[in-house]
Amino acid sequence: MTTEFILSIFVAAMLGGAIGLEREYRSKEAGFRTHFLVGLGSALFMILSAHGFDSVVGTPGVRLDPSRVASQVVSGIGFIGAGTIIFQKHMVKGLTTAAGLWVTSAIGMTAGAGMFALAAAATVMVLICLEGMDFIHHKVFGHIHAEYDTDDAEEKEEQTMIDDNSQK
Repeated sequence: MTTEFILSIFVAAMLGGAIGLEREYRSKEAGFRTHFLVGLGSALFMILSAHGFDSVVGTPGVRLDPSRVASQVVSGIGFIGAGTIIFQKHMVKGLTTAAGLWVTSAIGMTAGAGMFALAAAATVMVLICLEGMDFIHHKVFGHIHAEYDTDDAEEKEEQTMIDDNSQK
């Protein structure tokens, strides 16, 4: 059993890390280490939830619901994800990062449950979504996206403010 558990957390960490590499490549708030740890931790909690209380199963008067620990992972990740969302200058930032952490947690829990093929397929789908949508936004809708891209405008505004302050 221990070897299976180690394999589960290893797979979860690697799949989470793969998503994190994409986010780090895009210079997003949560990168490789964060996604790696979320995947690993979620798998560990899933294993704990399913197998960590085997010694008390069957004890008179003890009722266990193994899904309770796993359900709290979802709440905890929601809290972490909420911390990545920022509302600034009439724009919401960090939603994709929050969603990425949420799905990485689900992938980690799936790997923790031993469903490696499903976890791998979900990871591939996440990467296709992140990379594929980025490609479509820049190649297909590039001219439209450029008109509404506020990141460049904000960077120019910040640089102007820095230049103005340095001249004073």
